[in-house]
Amino acid sequence: MVLRPVLPEQLQDGEPVVYIPDPCPGRIMLIEGDYRPFPCCTEIAEDISSPVPICKKFAEDLFYDPKWGSSNIRISELAYHYLTSSWLIKFIPCIYSLVFIISMPLNVMAIIIFLFKMKVRNPAILYMLNLAVADVLFISVLPFKITYHFLGNNWPFSSGMCRFVTAAFYCNMYCSILLMMSISVDRFLGIVFPIHSLSWRTLGRASVVCILVWVMSMASTVPILISEQTMYIPILNITTCHDVLDVEDQQTFYGYYFSSLCLLYFFVPLIFITVSYVGIIHRLRASNIGNGLKKKQAIFLSIIVFCIFTICFGPTNIIFLSHYLNFSGEIKESLYVAHTLCVCVSSISCCLDSFIYFYVSPECRNHVYRLLCRTKAVNLNIKKPLRGARIPMENV
Repeated sequence: MVLRPVLPEQLQDGEPVVYIPDPCPGRIMLIEGDYRPFPCCTEIAEDISSPVPICKKFAEDLFYDPKWGSSNIRISELAYHYLTSSWLIKFIPCIYSLVFIISMPLNVMAIIIFLFKMKVRNPAILYMLNLAVADVLFISVLPFKITYHFLGNNWPFSSGMCRFVTAAFYCNMYCSILLMMSISVDRFLGIVFPIHSLSWRTLGRASVVCILVWVMSMASTVPILISEQTMYIPILNITTCHDVLDVEDQQTFYGYYFSSLCLLYFFVPLIFITVSYVGIIHRLRASNIGNGLKKKQAIFLSIIVFCIFTICFGPTNIIFLSHYLNFSGEIKESLYVAHTLCVCVSSISCCLDSFIYFYVSPECRNHVYRLLCRTKAVNLNIKKPLRGARIPMENV
């Protein structure tokens, strides 16, 4: 591609043009040939056949097609296809819709059982209650994301709502990770050190841990809440939410910010969770006390919970960290496409958490059975007329 400076009166009809602001007032840059990614140039533009200085910020993320005209906001060709892809507009919102429909009643039922049936009597119940609350808060903002994607990645709400929904996504993910770490450490102490840990595993200490988890999760999203997350894309006539960010910000502030989040809020908890479940499995296998079938079930449950954690949160954070390393722009955008899909997969954890409650706590399992059986009995009494003496509901 060759750029050459000309005066406006020297333009020929149909010639593609790139308008360069401030650096070269009164002149226009012409592209000879088809549109393609604009090269990232130095201010002196030494690597092209033009002595005209070019703005680095302007050149970093630009491609041009005559039919689109000229605008202040430019995106790469890969980003253009990403924002208009059918899988992002149709597939991802469908997954979010299924997650909303399935997980909302499950987590609401879990909160009701924890609060009113089981009561909050031990640290494990308190951790699971907070995990269910975090899932409900996340599910509550899913309709905004669903609407955004179904409208073609066009954000119809306010800029503040975009910041709130984006922050809620990250807050839920890292709050869930920290709470699952707390649950794994609590189970490790209860199984490996059953006597010595009685003085450590108190409801008061668990309450302090939960408060710290919420404070840390909310504090991690403050930069998102105070920075602009929407971007108007003229060539598509859409306003994106968190999908398109300024190139310079990604290379500086966001690079350090999101890399720190991944390291502190995923990889550190991953170490604790791995050590905890390895210790639990080793202890259960070495123990000669207790029912063999129950030990196998406990080992199987530990493996399942660890797999759910790594599958739901591992790819998201690994790809996210790789995205902000010093790769080329094309590789970064390819990674962001994969990251978007992994974030969608991680939302399924809201559904899987409910089954963890069901299998971890026999008491929770019993309350679910009773609740479902009572509901079934009420439905049968409504549909089938009773003959003779009426049976009191509390005996059903």
